[in-house]
Amino acid sequence: MLYPELFKSLEQVRWNMESDIPWDKYDASKLTPEQAQTIKMNAITEWSALPATEMFLRDNRGDSDFCAFMSIWFFEEQKHSLVLMEYLRRFHPELVPTEKELDNVRFEFDPAPPLETLMLHFCGEIRLNHWYRCASDWHTEPVIKHIYKIISQDEARHGGAYLRYMKKSLAEVGDVARAAFSKIGVLMASARRTEKPLHPTNLHVNQALFPNDTIQSRLPDPDWLERWLDGQIKFDGVWEKKVVDRILHNMSLLFERTFETVQDLNRYRKEVAQRLVILPGSMPSAA
Repeated sequence: MLYPELFKSLEQVRWNMESDIPWDKYDASKLTPEQAQTIKMNAITEWSALPATEMFLRDNRGDSDFCAFMSIWFFEEQKHSLVLMEYLRRFHPELVPTEKELDNVRFEFDPAPPLETLMLHFCGEIRLNHWYRCASDWHTEPVIKHIYKIISQDEARHGGAYLRYMKKSLAEVGDVARAAFSKIGVLMASARRTEKPLHPTNLHVNQALFPNDTIQSRLPDPDWLERWLDGQIKFDGVWEKKVVDRILHNMSLLFERTFETVQDLNRYRKEVAQRLVILPGSMPSAA
């Protein structure tokens, strides 16, 4: 069971919203109204950890270890939303999200394969880590710069925890897990080929609500993410390469095989898929 160890390690580095945020360093002259509005959007987006947690608990009902870890992940992700809202409450109270705006991003996700979902959120943590690091560089107001740096570090640690559960899955179900992880890895490392950023909050998750079934589509400004990335924080090809390289690096560690390009990972995916093909009169191997 990984939960006790993860609880201990994450508890040791947990930050305090009152003592670890330099609230007294706020400089109003270094925050524009445009920047303040993006903080509101991120605060609402982070609130979507609530429906994501409900999905994880439902779809991983048979895995008490992982569900217990959700108590940590959910707490820390909701704190991200809370600290951004606290920033607005102190310095831009007119922009604090309403309860209705927060409720709007809580909706039921369709059931999905747990292994694919785990990998999707692992890649999502890597991407968020880089988005928030880039956002910290873009801002000039010192308090929000510090906040984004802190929550980016949380996202990196969450990615590391997800990776531990992925390794556990490899030991338990072998190629079934390898196939799921490599498939989603190829998808999430190919974001430069798509028009929209690939992240769990921007993917369709409820067929009955389509097209209003992404977190981003339910924000007060559904188009803000692309504008934030492309026109404001300038999350360009250099930053995107960092995300892809990080995904490939972790896949190399996970599968004990070097992947320098997405094509390398895709070739591995095909190899694993071929091993899982059921031949007449035989059963697929679980390892």
